[in-house]
Amino acid sequence: MDNNMETFFANLESKDKPLQYEAYSNIMEATEEQIDWGYEVWDQLKDDLTHRDNHRRSRAAQFLASLAKSDPAKRMLEDFPAVWEVTKDPKFVTASHSLQAIWKVGLAGPEQKKMVVDHLIDRFLNCEDEKNHTLIRNDIVYAIYVMK
Repeated sequence: MDNNMETFFANLESKDKPLQYEAYSNIMEATEEQIDWGYEVWDQLKDDLTHRDNHRRSRAAQFLASLAKSDPAKRMLEDFPAVWEVTKDPKFVTASHSLQAIWKVGLAGPEQKKMVVDHLIDRFLNCEDEKNHTLIRNDIVYAIYVMK
């Protein structure tokens, strides 16, 4: 990982909100393409999925979803349940941001796509008792649409 990317990850912890957002945006932009440094941050991101700070949980889920296409070892097949849990976070905005990014896992290959689609279908069919289930279903429809 180059120094700029290390700085972006460090800036996620800044008290300066615009600096945090800039770092987040730069990381998301970098992970639009395949990268070779994903495993350098993978374990920390996986740990952050259960962090007490909902912003860290949300970012971790979004980053891991984006890194799935840069996962030749297919770690996401094993780690997906932890990422999926963030889509059910008690903080709705955290859950929503995670759910809106989960489709990116499906871009990693046919196994990952099937796994994501199966989870999305199950959630769509069984989320009626969840708060904001209409919004959840809307995010699911969008996710399936962009993966096709």
